[in-house]
Amino acid sequence: MKTTPNSKLAHWLRRSGLSRTELARRVRAAGQAWGQPHISTDASSVRRWLEGDIPRSPVPEILADTFSAVVGYRVTTYDLGLGDSQTVDNSLVYSSSFATTVASVSDLGRADVDRRKFLAAAPFAAVAAVGPSRDWLLNTLDQEPEPGPRVRLEDVSKVKNMFGTFQDMDVLQGGGSGRLALAMYMNVHVYPLLRRTHTDEVRRALCEAAAEQTYLLGWMAYDSGEHGVAQRYLVQSLRLAEESRNAALGAHVLAGMADQATLLGNPTEGRRLAQAGRAGLSKETSHACMADLWCLEARALAKVGDKRAAAHAVAKSEDAFSRVRPEEEQEWAEFIDHAYLNGEHANTFRDLGEADQAEAHARESIAHAQRQKRARRGAMSQAALAVSYLQRKELEGAYKAGLRTLTLAGQVRSSRAVEAVQDLQRRMRPFGDHRLVADFNERARELTAA
Repeated sequence: MKTTPNSKLAHWLRRSGLSRTELARRVRAAGQAWGQPHISTDASSVRRWLEGDIPRSPVPEILADTFSAVVGYRVTTYDLGLGDSQTVDNSLVYSSSFATTVASVSDLGRADVDRRKFLAAAPFAAVAAVGPSRDWLLNTLDQEPEPGPRVRLEDVSKVKNMFGTFQDMDVLQGGGSGRLALAMYMNVHVYPLLRRTHTDEVRRALCEAAAEQTYLLGWMAYDSGEHGVAQRYLVQSLRLAEESRNAALGAHVLAGMADQATLLGNPTEGRRLAQAGRAGLSKETSHACMADLWCLEARALAKVGDKRAAAHAVAKSEDAFSRVRPEEEQEWAEFIDHAYLNGEHANTFRDLGEADQAEAHARESIAHAQRQKRARRGAMSQAALAVSYLQRKELEGAYKAGLRTLTLAGQVRSSRAVEAVQDLQRRMRPFGDHRLVADFNERARELTAA
């Protein structure tokens, strides 16, 4: 049977400026990153696709990510003439259809619980946040859910009551502790409710509760180092937050996306996402969320070396936090406190090379985290304190803070805490084979190996 030439794929190939050989090379490289080393695409493969052959999954998804990275915004498998994409691609799309959003987030939750390899290997897509943050600000929603048994406010209250339990689990034990349980709970009890009919009041409340917990799933995946999974949860959480008409919650989701972008080496995008979140708070203000957004902008500015702008953003964050009234804030904002903000400010000044200010903020964070028994935050702030010592060439102080980092990191399931230890090991290398460096590396070996 003769196939029809794929004009859509040909269009995007011309638009990207890539040759067939270069496209094939990028697909092979992406296949390695996705854990699919058997993908052996060459220029002949690209020719067959252009002639109408449909490659097997996950090649269509890899092609979508490849073209997206080249052109600077999201290109889907449908755009490429390769059919509807699987969950790994659908969950990056910020759909105007509520029904499509529900289907995407439900499929994502099921894939996460099943621990499907294609999802776990899905990479972070640097440009995927461009469309969602723009569409969230434009606020264009007009779809209705599918018919079914009516949901009551009492049903939503049960969902919201579970949020604090899972958030405490994340804060105190790390993202690797409760994520599977939360994903199963969402799949069984929450996402099915989204498919049913509601009054407008109930629908907004339900979408708000679902957005909060979908964000938390993304944050837990982020803390476990599964950034492709985390990004997909965050995109769908942002769409649900918009449906709820809770601007502060949407800005909170953008803060998480900003944090992730900066962490993964895209500080310019991280700053833009933080700015978009602040713009969305113009009509409905959360001082805690505003403090967080300024804090994350400071982190991004520090990464690009803009000392003056970063210091200004830290000051704006502190000013916003001084106006926080806990009783007026939403439950998800509870973590935005002295321990968190001072810890992040310590990292900002660490990246700027301002050792004294980094130390002051790190010590403030450590004191609050210790009182709250927050091992993950304590570990990361102890690591920032250790780096401040290293920046002043004070190895003994860094060693002692490093040991405290190891102790706290071992108490939680958090890849970020482990990465803080690994960062310390890298920063100690200039001290060569000093006995304190050797001892720290020996003590860290078991944690980093695990």
